[in-house]
Amino acid sequence: MSDPTEVADARLREALEAAGARDPREFYREQLKALREADEDAYHRAVSYYRETLIPSIAEGSAEPLPAWTDYGRRLAELTEPGRTVSIDASGRASEWEAWEPDALVLHLPDEARTRAILVQLPPELSAAQRATYSWLVAGRNKLPDA
Repeated sequence: MSDPTEVADARLREALEAAGARDPREFYREQLKALREADEDAYHRAVSYYRETLIPSIAEGSAEPLPAWTDYGRRLAELTEPGRTVSIDASGRASEWEAWEPDALVLHLPDEARTRAILVQLPPELSAAQRATYSWLVAGRNKLPDA
């Protein structure tokens, strides 16, 4: 297996399985699709980073797959909307995102007040506080979901 994309995908699958983590690529694909429609230049920068930095760094082993993918998700969110990225712990406490944490809900909060938060990372299991935060800020629901 010498294709860098195949090597990087295999390393990601192993990391996902070992951590019990959720695969972020599905919601990143949706973000890329929306970015392509909204801002072609930003879309090309995202694809360029994917091809020239993300995949090679994971394939070569210079980056751990899960933190690298989370950072890519944060980059996608920043290209979509200016704002700040926060990490939500299991208690619901938010702090500025600094580094990958396996059990964090990571959201990008756009500067535009009426714009929904952008999902960057889901933990393997959402706590009640994380589920409520996701429901309110990402999904736009003003009623808590049933547990």
